[in-house]
Formats: sequence, C-alpha cells, structure tokens
Amino acid sequence: MVIKPKVRGFICTTAHPVGCAAHVEEQIAYIQSQPRVEGTKRALIIGCSTGYGLATRIAAAFACGADTLGVCFEKPASDNRTATAGWYNTAAFEQAARKAGRFAKTVNGDAFSDEVKREVIDLIRTHMGQVDLVVYSLASPRRKHPRTGETYSSVLKTIGRPFTSKTVDVHTGKVTEVTVQPATDEEIRDTIMVMGGEDWQMWMDALEEAGVLADGATTVAYSYIGPDLTRAIYRDGTIGKAKDDLEATALRLNERLQRRGGRAFVSVNKAVVTQSSSAIPVVPLYISLLFKVMKEKGLHEDCIQQMYRLLADRLYRGGEVPVDEQGRIRLDELELRDDVQAAVMSGWERVDTDNLAQLTDIEGYRRDFLRLFGFEMDGVDYDADVNPEVPLG
Repeated sequence: MVIKPKVRGFICTTAHPVGCAAHVEEQIAYIQSQPRVEGTKRALIIGCSTGYGLATRIAAAFACGADTLGVCFEKPASDNRTATAGWYNTAAFEQAARKAGRFAKTVNGDAFSDEVKREVIDLIRTHMGQVDLVVYSLASPRRKHPRTGETYSSVLKTIGRPFTSKTVDVHTGKVTEVTVQPATDEEIRDTIMVMGGEDWQMWMDALEEAGVLADGATTVAYSYIGPDLTRAIYRDGTIGKAKDDLEATALRLNERLQRRGGRAFVSVNKAVVTQSSSAIPVVPLYISLLFKVMKEKGLHEDCIQQMYRLLADRLYRGGEVPVDEQGRIRLDELELRDDVQAAVMSGWERVDTDNLAQLTDIEGYRRDFLRLFGFEMDGVDYDADVNPEVPLG
C-alpha cells in the first residue's frame, strides 16, 4: 500500500508505519544525545502511544535505562485501513527498547476499565515485581465508568458566558472568528469525570492494594495552564475544571504516598501540537504564533525535550523537586515568559488570513501535525509500497 495523509478536520485518518518509526527513532536519538539520568528503573506509562506519554516512555527507557509497561487504546490495520499512529509508534518503541535490552510490554485496551488494570497488575507482578514511576497521560473524549457503567463525554466549552475570539483553519490558513458557547452543569460534570483525577486515583489505589507500587514511588499526571489569551476556552472552561480536579487529586495522592517515601505531582507542560490541542478553538492559532516567537528566541521545545527535562531537571535532579505555590511542576515557564507572551500578543492583535504566513509559524504547525501520523519525516519514501500490518507485542 502507498500511504498518503488523509486529513479530515483535526484528524488524519491514515498513518505511515515507516514514518512513525522514524519519528520514534528521532526522539530516541535526541535522548541518547543527552546525559544519562539516574532515575526510574521500572515505569508504568498510562497513555503511552503518542505525545507526552510516548515521549516520557522513550525518555524513561533511554535516559534512565528503565523497563517500561505501557497502556494505550490503538487500532491495528484492517482491510484497506492503516493502523493508528499510536499503534505504529508503540510497535517501533517496543522493538527499539528490546534491542537495547529493556523490557517493554504494552497493554492495548480501555485504561478506564477494571479489566485492564488487573491485566497490568498481573504483568507487573510477573515481569517487573513493582513499579517506581507511574505516569498518567490519558487523553480521551469519553470514559465508561467501571463501577456504574455510565458513559461520560467531555466537551470543549466555556463556563458562564460565550467566548468569541480568533481561530484558524490550519489546513486552509483562513483566520476567522469563533464563538464558543458555555457548558451546562451536566457537561461540566461529565468533562471532569473524563479528564479529571478519579481514574488516576483508581489506578494508584489498585496498584497500591495489589502490592506492585514500590516504596518511594513517584507518580505524575500532565496538565496545561496557558496564557490569558486562551484562558476562557481552556483554564477557565470545562477542561480547566477537569484539570483543577486532577491537581486536587495530586495533592491527596502526595499526602498518602509520602508515608511510604513517595510523591505525586501534576506537571504543567508547554503547548505543543497534539491531536487534542488541534481540536480546541483558538489554540492552533495561538500555538502557531507561539512557535514562531519561541523558535526565534531559541526557546522552542517539543514533547521529547520537555520530558527529558522533566526527568533530568525536576523528578530526578536530587533534593526537593521545584514546584509552584500549588505544588505543581512547571515546564511551561519558557512559554509564559513576559517577553514571549508580549511578542505573541503583538502578533495576535495583527494576524489575519493575509499575513498569517508572515506573523506565525503555520507551516511548522502543519508539519508537526502531519508528523504525529508519520508524515513529513525526512528520509522516508512516501511513494514506496509499504505493509500497513505491523505486529504489536
């Protein structure tokens, strides 16, 4: 099969196995170019197949020399359809990790379910004994509650009042205004149930009760705050309410784990191009402006640079982990620098369809978006016939 990108809205419905493998190898090469980190040796990554979760797994394995167990929900190739990008990413990671002599196993299933939690616990007992790092990096639009059977769906909405601002169609380059309507109380509750901290808490409860969580273990979940520009749609919106719940969960977990020498954090990371961020109105235009500014200032980081910094300069630096007044790790400090945000706001006030290419890094955004699915990778022949069926595990 000759595989080309087929983009529909903020989703690419195809993925390239060779390109995805090249993207994974590129991230591994970056980690191998950095100093080794004395950190985790047995890591569980919940949400391991794309973005920050994948980058954390790569950094743990190749910077710390850790054995890793991952959890994801990806689809294999079937009929004339390619597998999902996360499937190809995971297959490439497992192959590289095992070649390097590291244990690497992945459970492909619904991470919200009790069944997957039990399967993971059994695998830890059999192959790892205990885990010393648990990373929670799930990004799902829906969650079926394992106890009640109720299905919740998250929404990207404001709270209290509508919000109107600029946005961009990344693929056409047209800048328009968008109005986001406020959520109902039920939608707020449902978004918290999907994206808040309850499932993270359930994972930690299950691991601890099963005796597979090591004394002194660290757990971390990922969040985003962003600038005032996106506050109404993000931090003050439904997603922000879910992140508030996630952060409250971190404080409870930290208090409990400290009794065994452990710790729990939320890490606030910088804005990057992901499938999730591409779906949020206003955010792609903001990221396009941000990338231009941060690249010009030599400050830009992608997922893999951020996750190496999380391990090397935060979690395993020795001594106390630096946190803000809410106990959060901040890897977004460069994004939120006053000079960076001032330059972004200057561009935001002027940007329109005609000057988009001059004022933003829209081409970099488009390239990063396609790279999520294994396209736009240097050295890959996208006219070659490739087999879309790649085994996992």
